[in-house]
Amino acid sequence: MKLDAISIITSDMPAAITFYSALGLELVDGGPDAPHTEFTSGALRILLDTEAVVLGIDPEWTRPTGGNTMSLAFDCTAAETVDQAFAQLTGPGDGGSDPVAKIVHEPWDAFWGQRYAVVSDPDGNTVDLFAPLNS
Repeated sequence: MKLDAISIITSDMPAAITFYSALGLELVDGGPDAPHTEFTSGALRILLDTEAVVLGIDPEWTRPTGGNTMSLAFDCTAAETVDQAFAQLTGPGDGGSDPVAKIVHEPWDAFWGQRYAVVSDPDGNTVDLFAPLNS
C-alpha cells in the first residue's frame, strides 16, 4: 500500500484551482466547472472535489467548523523562495484582483531552523511554506 492522493473538499472550485496552480501544482484533469479536479506534485496527486460530490457520497456530510482539520506543507527549497511564494500568494492577483490566499502567519525565521510562513486556501485549509535557513 502507498499514499497516492490527498483529497480536498472545496466550496469554490475556480478559486481553489487558482490557489493550487499558484503553488506550482500541475493541473492534469478537470477545471473550474468540473466537480472533480486533479493536480500532480511528483508522485502525489492532489484532488479537489466540490461539496456536491462529497454529499453524493455521504448525504450526511457537513462542512467542519471551529478550525481546519488538515494542513499541507510545501518545501520551497530556499529561504528566499518562501518569501517570494508568500508574496505571490498574498499580493494582488492578475489585473489587481484579490489575493489567492489569506495570511495566517507572515514569513519568519523559526527556531527549528527553517524560514516558515502559513497561508490559507479559499476554503480555510492552512498551507505551510518552508525551507532551511542555511540554503
